[in-house]
Amino acid sequence: MIAVELLEKDGVAIVRPSGPLSESDFEGLAQSVDAYLERHESLKGLVIHVQQFPGWEDLGGLIHHIKFVKGHHERIDRVALVSDSKLASVAPKLASHFVSAEVKSFEFEDLDTALSWVNEN
Repeated sequence: MIAVELLEKDGVAIVRPSGPLSESDFEGLAQSVDAYLERHESLKGLVIHVQQFPGWEDLGGLIHHIKFVKGHHERIDRVALVSDSKLASVAPKLASHFVSAEVKSFEFEDLDTALSWVNEN
């Protein structure tokens, strides 16, 4: 499951994954983000707040995750990975090869710092 909190005024979406991620999780995330993007040119920030990455329910979950990234990365300015997962520490360098958004990792307890970063001009 992915809980989505959209900070409309700031143009920031905070996502909190829990449990293995499924196709429907990414469909719901896309609906929330797309509704915002219908009214705005871009999303200032996407903040992924999760203690440890939960993985995917199945191959369909992974494929929909890739589709979400591919379909949205050009309209999201910054992505903050707020996690204690080892994957979060290598993700910014890896992501720089595939997405246009600026990606940065933060420790799980540093949510406020991550939110400040995505809101910088």
